[in-house]
Amino acid sequence: MTLRLGYNTNGFGHHRLLDALDLLADIGYTSVGLTLDVHHAPPDTTDFGALGGELTARGLLPVVETGARFLLDPRRKHHPSLLSAGGADRRRDFYMRCIDAAAAVGAPCISLWSGRAEGDDPWGPLVQGLHQVCAYADAARVHVAFEPEPGMFVETMAQFAQLRKRLQHPRLGLTLDVGHVRCLEDETPAVVVERWAVELGNVHLDDHRRGVHEHLFFGEGEIDFPPLMEALKRAASDRELPATVELSRHSHDAAETARRAYEFLAPLI
Repeated sequence: MTLRLGYNTNGFGHHRLLDALDLLADIGYTSVGLTLDVHHAPPDTTDFGALGGELTARGLLPVVETGARFLLDPRRKHHPSLLSAGGADRRRDFYMRCIDAAAAVGAPCISLWSGRAEGDDPWGPLVQGLHQVCAYADAARVHVAFEPEPGMFVETMAQFAQLRKRLQHPRLGLTLDVGHVRCLEDETPAVVVERWAVELGNVHLDDHRRGVHEHLFFGEGEIDFPPLMEALKRAASDRELPATVELSRHSHDAAETARRAYEFLAPLI
């Protein structure tokens, strides 16, 4: 099996989706983070069966990403979440539509996060909502890859470990953003990959500096990529593991950024 190098469509904010997929396939990518958003594969109007055919024709293994900023609320970024006092049901239903989309396009998992803490006990609504989402994913034979995100209720690997203890569902795994690891964790991304390899369902690739949540191009931050990519290759030895570049703020130069990212990463795998 193998590590499948990909790119997130949130980094192609000014391209038509099929044009972006053509560019990624031509560069050499073999997976794609498909962010369902207002302009790329909106969940209410997209023919995901047809889109799955387009992905297969280009040799791109998809992961369905759920991090569209303003899809559910045009005024508040990433709102509502599973932790919201009002609207948590809308977030849960959105995740279920994303699971349907994943099943239709042939994606092994959807990727999601907790949202910001609201109320006195965020664990209760988070675990309850995720349990419903995982049950729905189980019926669809899709996995749920949870991403610790700086600034959200679950932002560290220690908190993810707490979540796994509270919700021991076989469909729940991990999306690991290696930049977030550098931002918040004491251990290196390579060490974290080795420790959590069994849980890994999805990987986000970007560079970061310690203590600053800013997705940087490779070489502009502090991550040592050769040992990290070796760890990811070992983690992918018994499966196909998608590892997608996440540089949404580079959309203004998407085609060139995607090419340069591939040239940086491909020799390491």
